[in-house]
Amino acid sequence: MTALIIVIVVVVVLLLAGGGLVLARRKRSEQLQEQFGPEYDRAVEQSDSKSEAEKELAERRKRHQQLDLRPLDPQTRERFRGDWKQVQGEFVDDPGGAVEKADSLVTTIMRERGYPVDDFDQRADDVSVEHPKVVESYREARRVRDAHRESRAGTEDLREAVTSYRSLVDALLDEGADRGHDDDGRHRDDGRHRDDDGRRRDEPHDRGDERGGRQEREAGGSSADGTRDHDGSRR
Repeated sequence: MTALIIVIVVVVVLLLAGGGLVLARRKRSEQLQEQFGPEYDRAVEQSDSKSEAEKELAERRKRHQQLDLRPLDPQTRERFRGDWKQVQGEFVDDPGGAVEKADSLVTTIMRERGYPVDDFDQRADDVSVEHPKVVESYREARRVRDAHRESRAGTEDLREAVTSYRSLVDALLDEGADRGHDDDGRHRDDGRHRDDDGRRRDEPHDRGDERGGRQEREAGGSSADGTRDHDGSRR
């Protein structure tokens, strides 16, 4: 009788432990889905199993926690915004050059924030932890930049690339945009803002707008200080 009771107790304990493990795994999955959003789906699609994808995402999060990231002071943030305006303004006359400068500026901002920038894939993985909704656009923009270097990108491709770079620039400068949710749990938008006329601010303007903007800059002077980072972007 005593042996039977012991067996029953052991079985109950094992069932409770197994149930707890299942609940813990489910909670972990929900947390990763909540944090990474579309990046979670991408990781699952590219992995051999869901558990492998979740392990990789958890490792990304752990690595990100160990980074010494720092906020930008207001003066630096505004300087970078001025640099971006110049990149966007140059798109009309030199779309390919604007894409190259946009890519360089993103790298400079990330370096200033404290992200390691030596490897692009690692850089994208790192930024995906806080900005999961724009990181795939960043990857696509880099693919367009590489295609341009091989003369395989059209003007519309380059325009979309600049738009994508702008989304990440906004996210990095806004210090927390596109982290998935507001404090009340509502989804944020994708980090792309619109002007009063309904046009996204991250879209390169048409030629008429650019000419007018160029005249305003010539009249009022550049907001950037004219120096350059060693990777070629304006500082």
